[in-house]
Amino acid sequence: MPRLSEVIAELESLWPAERAESWDAVGTVAGDPDQEVTRVLFAVDPVQEIVDEAVKLGADLLVTHHPLYLRGTTTVAASHFKGRVVHTLIKNDIGLHVAHTNADTADPGVSDALAGALDLRVTGPLVPDPTDPEGRRGLGRVCALDHPLTVREFAARAAERLPATAQGIRVAGDPEALVRTVAVSGGSGDSLFDHVRAAGVDAFLTADLRHHPVSEARAHSPLALLDAAHWATEWPWCELAASQLDEISDRHGWDLRVHVSKTVTDPWTAHAASATSDPLGAPN
Repeated sequence: MPRLSEVIAELESLWPAERAESWDAVGTVAGDPDQEVTRVLFAVDPVQEIVDEAVKLGADLLVTHHPLYLRGTTTVAASHFKGRVVHTLIKNDIGLHVAHTNADTADPGVSDALAGALDLRVTGPLVPDPTDPEGRRGLGRVCALDHPLTVREFAARAAERLPATAQGIRVAGDPEALVRTVAVSGGSGDSLFDHVRAAGVDAFLTADLRHHPVSEARAHSPLALLDAAHWATEWPWCELAASQLDEISDRHGWDLRVHVSKTVTDPWTAHAASATSDPLGAPN
């Protein structure tokens, strides 16, 4: 069995910490480097529900996309919910490793997994990483559909292929407009509108779209916007990352047991649709 330090070294080769944004908090949060690892759990959020799942599973390592302490802390007292997470991890000898913006821009990364879930063909990064001479790394992905769909049909595909959430898929734009090319970005994406317009795509699927940026984007161009739940756009990365670790385990003969949490940690729990005859108004 590998030690935690050996597994972390391989994860760092997939998602080097130096490629994370300066404001980010990635890397190993908890864990004994000399501890043996036999079972690993991947999830989006390092919340108590996921940590409890790791305990029940008998995992030695939890890998999450979102950081536990993004803004730092002065205490890990169990009187606070993040402190309880730390206590539970340490008491049960479970390591925690985070790959956030360094996984967003990786090749393959979060948006590759999102494109794969939607059966899209990736043609390149939306915001290329200037340090990548091959031009494959970067934020978001520009994609092509195998055959055109209407915005309505593409939204229905997203609602079907992405994990079900209370929000479903919101759409801004003409539901009957044709979509041949799409930009996707897992997680919050309304800071990328300039790049999306420059890419000349027909639609942009991301998460956390806000009123004013969407209103302004619609005034700029007929670009269709599809807004999915943040968690749902990033969960496919967990399956991608798990498959990458599986390959590493096979190559080294580690025989790791790698799991992906299917627990929905999206914070929104219900959706009351407005009275409408348009099926796009209903949750998935």
